[in-house]
Amino acid sequence: VHNGGLYKRPFNEAFEETPMLVAVLTYVGYGVLTLFGYLRDFMRQWKIEKCQNATEREEQKDFVPLYQDFENFYNRNLYMRIRDSWNRPICSVPGAKVDMMERVSHDYNWTFTYTGRVIKDIINMGSYNYLGFAQKAGTCQEAAAKVLSQYGAGVCSTRQEMGNLDKHEELEKLVARFLGVESAMAYGMGGSELKGIIRLAVKHNLLNIFLFPLLIQGCLILSDELNHASLVLGARLSGATIRIFKHNNMQSLEKLLKDAIVHGQPRTRRPWKKILILVEGIYSMEGSIVRLPEVIALKKKYKSYLYLDEAHSIGALGPSGRGVVDYFGLSPEDVDVMMGTFTKSFGAAGGYIGGKKELIDYLRTYSHSAVYATSLSPPVVEQIITSMKCIMGEDGTAVGKARVQQLAENTRYFRRRLKEMGFIIYGNEDSPVVPLMLYMPAKIGAFGREMLKRNIGVVVVGFPATPIIESRARFCLSAAHTREMLDTV
Repeated sequence: VHNGGLYKRPFNEAFEETPMLVAVLTYVGYGVLTLFGYLRDFMRQWKIEKCQNATEREEQKDFVPLYQDFENFYNRNLYMRIRDSWNRPICSVPGAKVDMMERVSHDYNWTFTYTGRVIKDIINMGSYNYLGFAQKAGTCQEAAAKVLSQYGAGVCSTRQEMGNLDKHEELEKLVARFLGVESAMAYGMGGSELKGIIRLAVKHNLLNIFLFPLLIQGCLILSDELNHASLVLGARLSGATIRIFKHNNMQSLEKLLKDAIVHGQPRTRRPWKKILILVEGIYSMEGSIVRLPEVIALKKKYKSYLYLDEAHSIGALGPSGRGVVDYFGLSPEDVDVMMGTFTKSFGAAGGYIGGKKELIDYLRTYSHSAVYATSLSPPVVEQIITSMKCIMGEDGTAVGKARVQQLAENTRYFRRRLKEMGFIIYGNEDSPVVPLMLYMPAKIGAFGREMLKRNIGVVVVGFPATPIIESRARFCLSAAHTREMLDTV
């Protein structure tokens, strides 16, 4: 940590470089797979091997191709070999343990057939069920069932028409209190708010909401290079200029801020009308936590705005489960736009946006997601309300606090044990997302299959979701995991 004085607690992250021999062998592995891919394509072209992939029809050869050539090549020759590692059908509540439908392939993963057998009690290390609220019994389930009988399953209208329930109003007031912000707004889909909100957040002055038509152009977004795809898409849709800084690198961010202020906009050299810093709380593929105290210090120093995506950190970090702001002991007022989802720690669906009242009022009127999207389902809303009150201790019990503490203990224990076993682990010691490095392409499918044989469900990730020499398995810890489960894994 370069600015240790800004931190009230230790901040330890590790990203061990890929060993040279492993990197060379990984490149060789991909090279061999690519050569065999071209050989098999040659055999398919001459009808020696059956061609099962999607191809353009002959009469469409003069049209712009529907498929990207390399993407298609990668899918049929590399991804298809290990396709069985993904999209496995679950047939139970996705809690600490799950049941999975067994499937087999007789044509090298092009198609699958179900055997009719169910694999029972697989330890679930892949779900974002951080606090264990994805369950079929308990207070949340009972409350949701009661609301289901009273309100039904769907609203069939938007918030601005006939879909604004008292439950929605209650949820938004509760979220605002939970975050410590002036106002909050709930959305029906965790990623949908990004497309409309980033665009509006860039336009929105936070001081003068009537100037937004003048602020479409001439605004700048500074985005972390490892931000989620939904953030990237939302930034592109905003119409603002985008510049990328190195992951969690404050020197890189400050250099971009300085350059933006000194040089201004391209060609005209006019000052940027607004500079928005775009970061996440926990980066879901790296297991790292944003250096928020340093980001806020730079934001204040250079008079810019801050957009914080807490999809993975809300509920999962901080002594009271209020996310990365709580984790560092900072003030929510220092973050201009706070976004997060209910799909992970709360075991529900949808997302929220929080901030100053004038910003949220503006979004209620102008955000496409708010105007046109169907309202959140009432039982889902009740699931969020009940789980959030549990975390806050407003249900009269200490269950929520115990879950937050249990998740933190599980995280530190699991990371420590893996490191003791000699594995290369990425990320922050307090991050419940734990990437275990595999590197080589052949290990991706092999690891997932071998773990499943041992009744452990994991997520394996490779190129293009990660750099080509940084394939990994990603474990997600939960408060519902017992010490025995973690020892088994």
